[in-house]
Amino acid sequence: MAIWNRKSHSSDVSPQRSEEYGDKNAYNPTEYPAGEYPQEGVMVEPGSGQTKLTRGLKSRHITMIAIGGAIGTGLIIGTGAALAKAGPASILISYAFVGVLVYMVMCGLGEMAAWLPLGSGFSGYATRFCDPALGFALGYTYWFKYIIVTPNQLTAAALVIQYWCPPEKVNPGVFIAVFFVVILTINYFGVKFFGEFEFWLSSIKVLVIIGLILLSLILALGGGPTHDRTGFRYWKNPGAFKPYIETGSGGKFLGFWSSMITAVFAYLGTELVGVTVGEAQNPRKTIPRAIKLTFFRIMFFYVLSVFFLGMIVPYNSKELIFANKQGSKASASPFVVAISIAKIKVLPGFINGCILLFVFSAANSDLYIASRTIYGLASMGKAPRILARTDKRGVPIFALGLSALFCLLAFMNVSDDSKIVFGYFVNLVTMFGLLAWISILVTHIYFVRARHAQGITNDQMPYVAPCGIWGSYIALFFCCLIAITKNFNVFTKGDYGSFDYKNFITGYLGIPLYLIMIFGYKLIMKEEGVRPMHADFYSGKAEIDAEEAEFLAQQAEKHQNPQGGWFYRTFVSWLF
Repeated sequence: MAIWNRKSHSSDVSPQRSEEYGDKNAYNPTEYPAGEYPQEGVMVEPGSGQTKLTRGLKSRHITMIAIGGAIGTGLIIGTGAALAKAGPASILISYAFVGVLVYMVMCGLGEMAAWLPLGSGFSGYATRFCDPALGFALGYTYWFKYIIVTPNQLTAAALVIQYWCPPEKVNPGVFIAVFFVVILTINYFGVKFFGEFEFWLSSIKVLVIIGLILLSLILALGGGPTHDRTGFRYWKNPGAFKPYIETGSGGKFLGFWSSMITAVFAYLGTELVGVTVGEAQNPRKTIPRAIKLTFFRIMFFYVLSVFFLGMIVPYNSKELIFANKQGSKASASPFVVAISIAKIKVLPGFINGCILLFVFSAANSDLYIASRTIYGLASMGKAPRILARTDKRGVPIFALGLSALFCLLAFMNVSDDSKIVFGYFVNLVTMFGLLAWISILVTHIYFVRARHAQGITNDQMPYVAPCGIWGSYIALFFCCLIAITKNFNVFTKGDYGSFDYKNFITGYLGIPLYLIMIFGYKLIMKEEGVRPMHADFYSGKAEIDAEEAEFLAQQAEKHQNPQGGWFYRTFVSWLF
């Protein structure tokens, strides 16, 4: 493997700034053919030939993938467990607050992606602007997350099918195999086909959530068959805050904090738009646009959903407590509980179909993210070089094949004995998503410090994070706090009856693994962190500028508006 070894090279100064410093030995990206690996362990971003991704994702694809990644079973199912544990006021505050944290993460990511849309994604930014060790650890932990989450989604899809076809009739492994073949085929046909398919899936998901929000509002106002106008009744009785583990104010705070942790993992996946920048058309306009609108989408979909949900379902409902034991089935959704309370008979089957759609879309995009993440690592020389190879359509087929092999772990869930082991895997990697947020925020802090040191002003940036470096500092503090306290209930007798060492180990093992990869990489490779004056802001930028100019010229020649016209931009695009 070729490694980007900064110590072995004479200079890390960017090509444009090397003239200013008079360094004749500074690295020049034009010395090497695009996609080739230079000597002395220095690696360049893959450029053309068999290592280049195709920029086939249109603006509408990016915007819908961005919002589709944020809407999943965590919203349509996970909110029920949070409501039963913490109460309506707790989940409203926590989902709104964590939504702001997510917006900070996305803004920091957007500032870096708009300046330099790298195919290597998060890992590439961490390597280039912060520390190669951080890029290595971030890349692999993010890949670990998705090679475990993808088979978990396939299993969830098989469980949802049991609503119509019980396992006594058809073995769940059959459905797992069918879904696996379908998502592999979609990913194999190339990013244009994947983008179009995911666009329509995400559009349906958006319409479903809008429908559920409207239904919740109608039920709260007494528009259901029972004509019971609940309003804020359940905020008064049984109450707005539910004590958790303890009684009194301390218990209410623990309930609130447990909902904060639930909210974090409901939002995980929002950042995946950062992985698509290497395949986005006109990324300097598309990516900031998608990210700037993230805040409004979060407020609309998540906050409104949990707000109305708290109005129509009491946290002490027996049906809600029963639902939280149903896994991925329709009965697990708090919206189905609300429908049941309102005496509506037809919708549970429809909601189950929607959940199946959500899970299938998640599995499809998760396999895509897994393949592009390991591709990004290989493109930087931190994984076998063959994984950076693409076919003539720009599909990293070897990275896709390797990631798809791990989908076979889903068949572990067919056996009752292996379900427990697989459950521990899932608990282990959920921490990795939060560590990705932390790494993105750290990288953005270093990015801002470096561009200030090199005199790159806000006016030169295509997009600047509204809250700047201080927004990333604040979000970083709370993300670290939530990561440390993620499994606080294992220390209590509230959920497990005693100290649960198994869930403690699997819940927190991600942190030492992450740190071991960082310090192990530094120990073996003996590479130093990137100094602000030496951060490389320009390698590969000229090529991306040329691609962008060519794309804009083609659009001008065709006289086409990729956003769909004035009406779309004004009234629809903020939502979709």
